[in-house]
Amino acid sequence: METTRNEALEAWMREHKYSANSLAKAVNAGLEALTGKPGTYDGRHIREWRAGRVRWPNTATRKVLADLSGRSPVDLGFVPRSRNSRTAVPQEDPMHRRTLVTGTVSIAVAAAAPGAVSTRKVGMSDVARLQEKFSAVIASDHKRGGQRDIEQRAAGLADTALNLQNSGSATQRVRSSLYATAASFRSSAMWAAIDGRRFKDAVTHMREAQALAELSGDQAIKFRIWSHAGTLYRHMGRPADARAANDVARNLHITRRDPMFASLGLARHMAIQGAAHEQRNLPRTFDHAREAMDRADPVASRPVWLLAFYDEAELHSLALSAYLAAGDWATAEYHAHRCLAALRPYMERSRAITTSRLAQAQLAQGDVDTATDTAMTVKAEAATQHPRVSRMLQEFGAALRAMAPGSSSAITWTEHTAAWRTHP
Repeated sequence: METTRNEALEAWMREHKYSANSLAKAVNAGLEALTGKPGTYDGRHIREWRAGRVRWPNTATRKVLADLSGRSPVDLGFVPRSRNSRTAVPQEDPMHRRTLVTGTVSIAVAAAAPGAVSTRKVGMSDVARLQEKFSAVIASDHKRGGQRDIEQRAAGLADTALNLQNSGSATQRVRSSLYATAASFRSSAMWAAIDGRRFKDAVTHMREAQALAELSGDQAIKFRIWSHAGTLYRHMGRPADARAANDVARNLHITRRDPMFASLGLARHMAIQGAAHEQRNLPRTFDHAREAMDRADPVASRPVWLLAFYDEAELHSLALSAYLAAGDWATAEYHAHRCLAALRPYMERSRAITTSRLAQAQLAQGDVDTATDTAMTVKAEAATQHPRVSRMLQEFGAALRAMAPGSSSAITWTEHTAAWRTHP
C-alpha cells in the first residue's frame, strides 16, 4: 500500500519547534506519567510517523499525543484502521480544547466525549500519584536545571493532571487539588524555561500556570508562580515588572500565615533591588528575610518545592545575586562563600551557578589567579549544558582576557575551556 507523508504532524512539529528526538522524549515522558513505565520511542520512530509508514500508533501513544498537542490523532494526520478514516475517531482518544480563562490566558482542558457516561471516580490517590511525579521533576531540576526535556516533561504532566478532570467524577477537593497539581507542573516548566533562558516559552508557561492556580485557589502555588514571574522579569532586565510580580506573591495571605514564604519573598525582593542598583537597601532586606526565616516553624507542613530548595544557602545565593548586580564585589564574595558552605549535596545546579558568580566577584576585585582557579572548579557538564552557567563563564573569560591579556591565568583558562569542546 502506498504511503503518504503525514504533513499535519510535520506542520505541528514545526510550529511547536519539535525535532524528532525532542518529540520522542516528550512522548516517552507522557507514557511514563500515564502508565508508570517509560516509553521507548526515539527519533527514528517519529520519522516513521512523519513519513506515513506508521499510520495509527497504539492507544496509549495516541492518548499522550492528544494530551501533548491539544489535538485529536486524526487532526495530527494519523489514519484510523477504518475505511471511513476521517470520521471514525475512537471514543478513547480525548480531544483537548482550548478555552480562555481569566480573559486572556488559554489552558488545555480535556473534553469528555459527548454523551459518554463515566463510572470512574477520581480520588486523592490519583492526585498523590501525580505528586510523586512532581517530586521527580523537582529533583531533576536541582541536578541539571534549565534543560528542555525537564520543561517538556513538566508541561506534559500538567496536561495529564488536567485530563484527569474529565476522566470521571470527583469531589470539589479533588478537582481543586488537580488544578493545583497542574499549576505546579506548569510552574516547573516555567522555571526550567527561565533557567534555560528561553524567556518567550517561560512567559507562555507563566500565563497558563497563573490561570490554573486561580482555578485551584491554592495560595502556595499562587505564591510560587508570581515569585517565579518576578525572577523571570529580573532575568529579562525588567526590574519594575519584577518588583510588581514579586509584590503580588508577597501580599498573599500565606506570607502572614507562614514566615518562610515571607522570607523567600523578601529574599527575591533583595535580588530585584540589586538589579535596580538599590545597594543601600540590601542589608536591611537581607536582615528582614533572615528574621522571617528564624521565626518560621521548622516542622510546619510545606510544599515539596519549597522544602527542596529554600534554606540559608538560598538566602545567601539571592544576596550574592543582589550584591553582584549592584557592584559590591567584596560583599558578593562573602555571600558566595556562605552559600557554598551551606548548600545541600544534591544542589548541583546551584553549586555551579554560585561558583561561577564567586569567580566573577573575585575577578572584579582584581584577584585574577584565585578567580581563575575558582572558575575551573565548575564541572564541564554544567559549563557546557546549563545555559546560565555557560553564559556566566563566557562573560568571565571575556573579562579575564580584558583585565589580564596574555597572563598565565588567561592562557590556562583558554586551554581549560578548549577541553570542553570535546565533552559529550
